[in-house]
Amino acid sequence: MNNQGFFITIEGPEGAGKTTVMSDVVARLTKEGYDIVSTREPGGIRISEHIREVILNNAYTEMDGRTEALLYAAARRQHLVEKIEPALNENKIVLCDRFIDASLAYQGHARGLGIDEVLSINEFAIGKLMPHLTLLFDLEPSVGLKRIAKHDEREKNRLDAESLAFHEAVREGYQEVVKRYPERIHVVDASKSQEEVTEYVLNVLKNSLSSRMK
Repeated sequence: MNNQGFFITIEGPEGAGKTTVMSDVVARLTKEGYDIVSTREPGGIRISEHIREVILNNAYTEMDGRTEALLYAAARRQHLVEKIEPALNENKIVLCDRFIDASLAYQGHARGLGIDEVLSINEFAIGKLMPHLTLLFDLEPSVGLKRIAKHDEREKNRLDAESLAFHEAVREGYQEVVKRYPERIHVVDASKSQEEVTEYVLNVLKNSLSSRMK
């Protein structure tokens, strides 16, 4: 499929601040006239939001790792065909909070299922459509979990409750993904203030969008 839009994803561990920064960035870029579709994974559309409720439900601690990986891939497929691809075909900018790299880091590496194995089921789900640009918010896991603990209003999910060792493995997984896709993934230092990270991300996005339009 010959998509004409620009597909950007934001990735990172729990507590990295990506969702907050993404909201600020979308608001500012929209005000400047950019045509942006903002979405998230798992979720973004009705079916995928229902799958999200199952995946992240704190009650389902018995969920098998492969089941988790398959549910993410299923939610991703529906999200792709119902929201992402139509927006790209309308020449819009799609900014998505997490996509395939999260599955590779969380289920592929941290769950020990294998990055290649999880990549395979996700290739079945998304075909050849990969992000044009990915911003990876990098942060020490212990710092991210402390941030979560300080914000009572934040949705505490099943992944938040995992051990520090699991979250450290997630970070290792993301680092492995960067090695695989260095031309696509731009690492962002998420230990800085929200304002600094927002300005940095805005600068990267504007430069990328400007280069794409030339």
